[in-house]
Amino acid sequence: MLVRNWRAILQRAWSVRLMVLALIFIILEPIYTFVAATWVAKNIYIQLGMSIVTGLLAVAAIIARIFVQQKVSGDLNGKPPQEDQTN
Repeated sequence: MLVRNWRAILQRAWSVRLMVLALIFIILEPIYTFVAATWVAKNIYIQLGMSIVTGLLAVAAIIARIFVQQKVSGDLNGKPPQEDQTN
């Protein structure tokens, strides 16, 4: 079951944004490694760098998920977040 404000979460939550960035790095890593392997004999630093960035983005997404974001989570007093009425 989806949460009530799933559209707002997808649009505004930093955890989702960071997970999307991590996904982009996960997708780009094998492509970049393949291309770099044709030009550079040793690309261990490229692989290491891409893995580190991907890991840091995943950790940042976990940290961002536990912090309150006013536009998504609402006030700290338990008030629910506002839904967009643009639909």
